[in-house]
Amino acid sequence: MSVIKIPLIIITSILLLTGCVTAPEPLTKKNSELTQGMVQMNLEVGKTSKAEVIETFGAPNITTRDGDGNEVWTYQRQAQVNQSSSNSGFIFVIIAGKSSSASGFESSSKMMTLIIKFDNEDIVTDFKSRESNF
Repeated sequence: MSVIKIPLIIITSILLLTGCVTAPEPLTKKNSELTQGMVQMNLEVGKTSKAEVIETFGAPNITTRDGDGNEVWTYQRQAQVNQSSSNSGFIFVIIAGKSSSASGFESSSKMMTLIIKFDNEDIVTDFKSRESNF
């Protein structure tokens, strides 16, 4: 092999191998998974542990204790949904033409709140969730 072919083969191999590496999932992705469906699928009273809650939803926004000294975690996520649409048409008549167009932009916000209570053994004892759209 010639001296030029060896570096070319090495560089090509490195580029091909780095294309197969997947990037780690960002932590903010966990925060976006707080939905009513995820809550119902992943939380079970008397069974789900704190570690499983953190694995599913990430760190809570607020941690407090209730009157009995048990830990209470609160999650709050807000999202803004923007949607735009346009509708246009064109009618051609031999002598005259007509064109029409309509467009719109809609924006709304969504707030999800989840409150989870744990017992002394770090198992879920109760949870409540609420989703508001405005």
